[in-house]
Amino acid sequence: MASATSSSARHLFDESKKRLCARVGVNVIIWVVRGSKSNEIMHQTLKNFTQVDVVSDYSHQNLQKMTLILQHVGYQYDVMQDSVNHLDYLKEQVTAMER
Repeated sequence: MASATSSSARHLFDESKKRLCARVGVNVIIWVVRGSKSNEIMHQTLKNFTQVDVVSDYSHQNLQKMTLILQHVGYQYDVMQDSVNHLDYLKEQVTAMER
């Protein structure tokens, strides 16, 4: 149920983000057309806006991947620490057997 809620929330977030981006894009177009009447500036502005949105999405995805990698490195560290502790125990047993 939590995953369904998370999925629904993610879908709503993505939908609102798309609507916001579209609205901002329209406002930018209106502003540029009123101010300069230059299609070249309008196209460049839209291109820059789209690139920022794409880069933002990629950055968010990369941050999620890095968080997952950090979690896995933590798990590996815990396993190695347990192995080191186990080696100390084995050394004590070998020393005791040699006596």
